[in-house]
Amino acid sequence: QKKGHSARVLSPEEAEKLAKDQVLVSEFKKLKLEKEAQKNWDLFYKRNSTNFFKDRHWTAREFQELKACREFADQKLTILEAGCGVGNCLFPLLEEDKNIFAYACDFSPRAVEYVKKNALYSTERCKVFQCDLTKDDLLDNIPADSVDVVTLIFVLSAIHPDKMHLVLRNIYKVLKPGKCVLFRDYGLYDHAMLRFKSGSKLGENFYVRQDGTRSYFFTEEFLSQIFKAEGYEQVVNEYVQRETVNRKEDLRVPRVFLQSKFQKP
Repeated sequence: QKKGHSARVLSPEEAEKLAKDQVLVSEFKKLKLEKEAQKNWDLFYKRNSTNFFKDRHWTAREFQELKACREFADQKLTILEAGCGVGNCLFPLLEEDKNIFAYACDFSPRAVEYVKKNALYSTERCKVFQCDLTKDDLLDNIPADSVDVVTLIFVLSAIHPDKMHLVLRNIYKVLKPGKCVLFRDYGLYDHAMLRFKSGSKLGENFYVRQDGTRSYFFTEEFLSQIFKAEGYEQVVNEYVQRETVNRKEDLRVPRVFLQSKFQKP
């Protein structure tokens, strides 16, 4: 795994494939996908139930970040997991850190129901609610300036680039001054971006999957720009590149993520 500020360099074959793929999805279909975004994510969770994503037992990075937020060892922290899905990050975290209260929300009503049905769900430890982060005010569920850490993990990429700033503005209102958003999402030229078939392109670095869910692939510059425009200060913002090896099929797959931390002044 390597970290840094340089985007991944494409092979000549990859560069040629991306250069050829310039056909954009029609305006009519783009509008339809935007209108049906919630329905498509709800259907995704209906098909996959809670089985699609593996539980993300928080990496050392996030634990270090949570430790750094504390002024003393067992200080209680309030976190918001924006876009919690079915709780793959939320429940491992609540299990491993007993001094956390979590707010968690998701676009999909079905995902929220799965979270509430989880045996580990407890209203004393978390408050879960359905929310479209681009238009539902987080202040309806969370007091202003009350959250120590917001996690935005593989969430922003599913939102239309023109609306991403609305999410960041919404989160800003509930974050305490001096506290941070921890961000991780797809980076430019990740393997997933190179696998899209022709006819899947919605715009620059923005694609639609066969199930109607969408994915954006971030450059470091674009991410920095949208956070700073909403008043955040950049603490860390870098590409993480690594290779996933499938020994059975002798495949080496280049993964690229953007891992970042932005602070509310």
